[in-house]
Amino acid sequence: MAWTAPQAERHPVPPIADERQMLEAWLDFHRQTLLAKCAGLTADQLRQRAAPPSTLSLLGLVRHMAEVERGWFRRRVNGEDIDFQFSSEEDPDGEFDHVDAADTERDFAAYQAEIEAARLAAAGHGLDETFYHVQREVDMNVRWVYLHMIEEYARHNGHADLLRERIDGETGE
Repeated sequence: MAWTAPQAERHPVPPIADERQMLEAWLDFHRQTLLAKCAGLTADQLRQRAAPPSTLSLLGLVRHMAEVERGWFRRRVNGEDIDFQFSSEEDPDGEFDHVDAADTERDFAAYQAEIEAARLAAAGHGLDETFYHVQREVDMNVRWVYLHMIEEYARHNGHADLLRERIDGETGE
């Protein structure tokens, strides 16, 4: 039987929580929303660029968000000296452009691994802790990263909703 994207396990965001718990819950909700948009699709469907000439695909979004998780939480917040997985300085859109030959199952596993690594990286840092962002030439705090990640997922989950509907007519929350 051909591999299909796994079902997502979205948990409701608690209506009352402290700031860190609320930020983590909303971020996890959006992470799972992206997976829910992909659930049950085959590798070929996930690679499909449903709105030509755009190179945007559901697999590209999963790969992109793996890069974003790695970039913000591991490289910037935690200061890890690691490369990107699917893109590079020379190929900044590699996560979107090179899905045709990608190993979809491996890429989904890489995304899940990046989420876990991001959680571990963030856990050691307070929300008010700062780091210097070299490209933007500014100090930033961990709180900003959480809010940015929630915004990034929300925007891309809107894209994912449209891509999924174009592929098989499915829509969802």
